[in-house]
Amino acid sequence: MSRMINVLIADGSVTERAALGKLLRLDPEISVIGEASHSAEALELVKRLRPHIVVMGVHLPAAGGFSTTKEVMIEAPTPIVIVSNEHDAQQVEMSILALRAGALAIASVPSSLLPEASSAGEQLIATVKAMSQVKVVRRWREARREGSRPWAAAPRPAAATEAPARIVAVAASTGGPAALQQILSELPADFGLPILVVQHIGSGFIDGLVQWLDSICSIHVKRATDGELLSPHTVYVAPDDRHLGVSSRSRIALSQAEQIGGFRPSATFLFESVARVFGESAVHVVLTGMGQDGFPGLQVARQLKGTILAQDQASSIVFGMPGAAIEAGLADYVLPLPSIADQLINLVSRSTSNPRNSQ
Repeated sequence: MSRMINVLIADGSVTERAALGKLLRLDPEISVIGEASHSAEALELVKRLRPHIVVMGVHLPAAGGFSTTKEVMIEAPTPIVIVSNEHDAQQVEMSILALRAGALAIASVPSSLLPEASSAGEQLIATVKAMSQVKVVRRWREARREGSRPWAAAPRPAAATEAPARIVAVAASTGGPAALQQILSELPADFGLPILVVQHIGSGFIDGLVQWLDSICSIHVKRATDGELLSPHTVYVAPDDRHLGVSSRSRIALSQAEQIGGFRPSATFLFESVARVFGESAVHVVLTGMGQDGFPGLQVARQLKGTILAQDQASSIVFGMPGAAIEAGLADYVLPLPSIADQLINLVSRSTSNPRNSQ
């Protein structure tokens, strides 16, 4: 028999708490063990009840969802799913900040008071059940200097390819927004390659993620559009419900092809598309995430001699996606999150100094 998933609901609205409770209790494996109406109560109940997961409204009274998430991750680390209205720009912005503070996922607020008829409700239940299995780590009140942390060296050396890097393909799922923020914010404004990104996130929240990343990064971050020209020092993020790839060495391609492993956009589609066009000139980066999305695409990338970077276990929120690549021996570099931007910069430097780059 599977364990019961104990859930704490935290939301300032009595109506929303009741609707969320009604929805979650539809699943026989979920038990709602408490409800909080404001930030201080949420933190107190997390400490006392020790739920497996917290379902939190982004506008929780007093401190709000962002600050409450931050305090929970410091005082009593617990998986958190943020529920938010994807049509409210302020809620989207606060939801993205909550991800940065340690929340694992965002889910749309079910629009129907009959949750059993709501696809958003079904998605929320699935998200809660999946995220309840994640082992979260404690955050620290004062930021630590990541460069001083004694990270282990990569267990496998770099590939011996001399091909100049022409493009970077990045994929992430659970924990990805914070990982992307760290990597992209450390790249210089003149970073010489286009970067394509697939990030699994709740429908309706990708534009908020793009706007947030663009506001904190030196390089330009935008939502990808079909057929647009690839440009250096630009990050192209897959839009909702579209696969992201390339049609040539100069143009982006979006696709409505079938889901791959339940995902659209899919990391597998991205890695395979980029690998088939750019071959050994492609750099593939697989970051924290649940499951194995991207693995078949990385197998193609390996066959075509692309370079593969995988985030290490110690710095991954969930080690599923990078772990699959590492276990199969596909990764040329296994790196802690703080080292990935530097490695990308090194690869670009190698490319610009390589005579083949001008051919």
